Amino acid sequence: MSTDPAPRTAASAPTAHPPGSPADGRSPSRRPRRLTGSLLLRRLLAHLATYLVLGAAAALTLGPFLFSVMTAFTSTQQFAQQGPLAIPAPAVLENFLGLFTPSAGQDGFVTPVVVTVQMVAVILAGQMVFSVLAAYAFAQLRFPGRDLLFWVYVATLMVPQVVVVVPLYLMMSEVGLRNTFWALVLPFVLGSPYAIFLLRENFRGVPSELMDAMRIDGAGTLRLLWHLVVPLNRPIIVTLVLITVVTHWNNFMWPMVITSGPEWRVITVATSALQSQYNNNWTLVMAGTTLAMLPLVLLMIMFQKQITRSVGETTLR
Repeated sequence: MSTDPAPRTAASAPTAHPPGSPADGRSPSRRPRRLTGSLLLRRLLAHLATYLVLGAAAALTLGPFLFSVMTAFTSTQQFAQQGPLAIPAPAVLENFLGLFTPSAGQDGFVTPVVVTVQMVAVILAGQMVFSVLAAYAFAQLRFPGRDLLFWVYVATLMVPQVVVVVPLYLMMSEVGLRNTFWALVLPFVLGSPYAIFLLRENFRGVPSELMDAMRIDGAGTLRLLWHLVVPLNRPIIVTLVLITVVTHWNNFMWPMVITSGPEWRVITVATSALQSQYNNNWTLVMAGTTLAMLPLVLLMIMFQKQITRSVGETTLR
């Protein structure tokens, strides 16, 4: 008797399938699709159109600034002979020096720069202190009418500044503060609705476990605020500092209304006065414009990483 096993039939024999085939139970591996000539051309044209639009937008945005800087470094003779689009050859500093040259009993741009720096410094210090305190109260403290008071205060953002100029002017005149330094800073020094709103939303994201741990260690409200809440929200505070500086450095309408004469003139009002005082000397006017925007450009270059980081963190909250 033969002990050999019976030969397997074709039906019972296992069928070998190549790996990745549908019968193997696994999805076939996807090979990268080759870009055809027409598809590659369309992608290149799409990228080219995108960069052209971005380049045109950048040119429209940066063009006026570049024009102002070029004219500021152009001599009066070259500007009169070659026009406003000529490249300075050579670049001169006489226009900037002319801004600080005493004339007609005045000291040029010295007083406006000093007044503007003082005004921005006082407003910045007041807004940061009062905005941080108010935002912490609205975010972490509990008291009757907290939410209603907060949203009523934030609703003042919808009121245009031109609407409150006349009431503010009458108030300052009644208390004898017109044409004084305090009239420049008092309407803005006690906090900003935008700053309080932004800080409140970030303060609410501080982990309660950390705050409870500091309270157990005996930390009071002010210590909790300055040693925990503020350091954790440093990027957004830096961004608010820049926004406050830019806003009040560029403020024009209120200083023009509440002050008269050169004693408390800020840099924006002084730059505007150059256009009427030196109507035909556009190189001097552009020098004043360049000087007015230079500190803001430097601040943006120095703190652009903090701004990007704070925007990203605010978006992820």
